[in-house]
Amino acid sequence: MSTLDRYLEAATRANTRRSYAGAVRHFEVEWGGFLPATADAVARYLADHAEKLAINTLKQRLAALALWHREQGFPDPTKAPVVRKVLKGIQALHPAREKQAVPLQIDQLAQVGAWLDQSIATSRQQNNRAAELRHCRDKALLLIGFWRGFRGDELMRLQVEFIELVPGQGMSCFLPRSKSDRALRGRTVRVPALARLCPVEAYRDWIAVAGLTAGPVLRGVDRWGRIRSGGLHASSLIPILRRLFAAAGLAAPEGFSSHSLRRGFAGWANANGWDVKTLMEYVGWRDVKSAMRYIDAADPFAGMLAEAGAGTPLRLPGD
Repeated sequence: MSTLDRYLEAATRANTRRSYAGAVRHFEVEWGGFLPATADAVARYLADHAEKLAINTLKQRLAALALWHREQGFPDPTKAPVVRKVLKGIQALHPAREKQAVPLQIDQLAQVGAWLDQSIATSRQQNNRAAELRHCRDKALLLIGFWRGFRGDELMRLQVEFIELVPGQGMSCFLPRSKSDRALRGRTVRVPALARLCPVEAYRDWIAVAGLTAGPVLRGVDRWGRIRSGGLHASSLIPILRRLFAAAGLAAPEGFSSHSLRRGFAGWANANGWDVKTLMEYVGWRDVKSAMRYIDAADPFAGMLAEAGAGTPLRLPGD
């Protein structure tokens, strides 16, 4: 690969490149379309998959086709009125409710944290190094992911050499790249030191027991207690969390995903009086719309429902 190609490849996230390549392949190979494509062909492609693919998936396919045409110097057929009209019609006839991850509540975080503490202590008593390492790693993953509201890929890309412990304050983490950092400037975020469920303490314990001095923070551990040199892949986060939550006794662990930590923190911050602007700056959201997708609105009837449950007649406003 030439130096030029290396820089061009670095300009696009690896996950995005793979996703877009798969979308173009689906259009050309599996559906049988021709590239460069006409607007009519793209419109037929959308219509053929309207009942099979989610609207967000169709939009992603359009973005991939648009990028291919721009990079090859061809007119972009996805901007044609017929394509936009077909997409609008699909949204009208096949409305889909957006699926959201179940937020991890603070009491659930405490339950899982307590289970991990007990499991770490037990594994040390039994001299089970592999179990000790996995539990220490999972505790760091859980608490850092929750209290920073990290995206899954941000959490998995943390590097030891980019983390600095700040006595009495917490630690700072430099993220060379993240989804919201379109200019690729990188950003430094701070992780707080807390009296309980402390992410800094969990990180320090994991680094110490694993003996890590550089490279990925979160790594695989084999059955013999050997730590892998490469970092965990973002796709492994959901299985790790669900397995951890099931072991800790949380109900319906299959409902949780990598976004559960982010949504859980956003809900906790909202309930504790954080304003939206502060939350956006802390988590790294670019706009209010993104933030509001993670915040559940308070139930205005919660107080009256509680009174009714205590034996007080439920009265609606105006009664």
